[in-house]
Amino acid sequence: MAPPQIIKTQVGIIGGGPAGLMLSHLLASHGIENIVVEKRDHETIRNTHRAGILEAQAVSMLTDTGVNGRVLTHGDEHAGIDLRFNGESHPLDFRDLVDATVTLYAQNEVFVDLAAARERDGGDLRYSAEVTELLDIDSETPKFRFTDAAGQVFEVHADIVVGADGSRSFARRQMPEGKRNDFKVEYPFAWFGILTEAPKSSPELIYANSPHGFALISQRSETVQRMYFQCDPGENVDDWSEDRIWNELQKRVDGADGFQLKTGPIFDKTVLGFRSFVREPLSHGRLYLVGDAGHTVPPTGAKGLNLAFADVKVLFEAIDSFYSTQRTALLDGYSDLALKRVWKAQNFSYWMTSMLHTPVNADPFMTRRALGELETVTSSRYGQQYLAESYTGWPHA
Repeated sequence: MAPPQIIKTQVGIIGGGPAGLMLSHLLASHGIENIVVEKRDHETIRNTHRAGILEAQAVSMLTDTGVNGRVLTHGDEHAGIDLRFNGESHPLDFRDLVDATVTLYAQNEVFVDLAAARERDGGDLRYSAEVTELLDIDSETPKFRFTDAAGQVFEVHADIVVGADGSRSFARRQMPEGKRNDFKVEYPFAWFGILTEAPKSSPELIYANSPHGFALISQRSETVQRMYFQCDPGENVDDWSEDRIWNELQKRVDGADGFQLKTGPIFDKTVLGFRSFVREPLSHGRLYLVGDAGHTVPPTGAKGLNLAFADVKVLFEAIDSFYSTQRTALLDGYSDLALKRVWKAQNFSYWMTSMLHTPVNADPFMTRRALGELETVTSSRYGQQYLAESYTGWPHA
């Protein structure tokens, strides 16, 4: 067997989703050489439909760093949400409450923009390339091996290796067992999600608590909408006809105001499982984890991609400092600093999830308690401000 072909670089990034590509883009903008190795092919990622609610800081990371401005022309800025319970709507105005907004922009579109920017700038992106070994992460020259689509084996020699390879991270699994702690919660429900060709049902997103379970009436564009309803994790999408789906969604938003969803053909159905996970620490030796490789949150709080970009910002500044000063202080502090935001987001996401969802086999007390919490939030400006601040994002560290 032929020896692997050696690639020498400063930063080796495992994972070419939005987090890995954003880090690659930022590093390149400061003259730091890097390579991105991604197991999937470009078209698979581009066509994997995932919702995206971007905090203003995430939007700025795309626009202010020279990616492009498509998020501003194709994204949909929102200044609030609608909490709906007891059949009544309770709008929250983020601009009024905390002077902030969010932007709906699908994660696969973020990927398209970042991939195009890296190709434009001559970035070294290797798609359809599977990492098989991670070596010497405790040394000053960590390495990893990957095999490309043609079967050629390469070995990357770097100063720093970053795991940005998602919730099933290969990089994360290489951290020594005795030096890591995993914190996780499995939720007893999932989301049944659809994409439909229909006009918007509401100007803002609707988060609905109902006796039948949670529903989220989200959006994708003027003509395509994304909606979800709480379901059993073992639900089979093939068991649900369009009529059954629309009936289920409608009864979860029904109320005395006569609110009606705008319906249309459904062209995508999926069941999205729920869990919370955090790996501590987010680093070992010269290996650093960002985004879903290090933590996942339920989507109720709209924090997933925003947390990944926040990780990237902290790690980029630490790497930039390392090369400009030859000191490791910021790299050494990366995990602790990033985890502060991670745990705030875990708390917010867990809170939103427990407040809005109907527990499996819920007793009347728990059901009424959740409604009391929603009433507390919506009847208090301070309660509304806490939700608005958490939803639109805390300042980056």
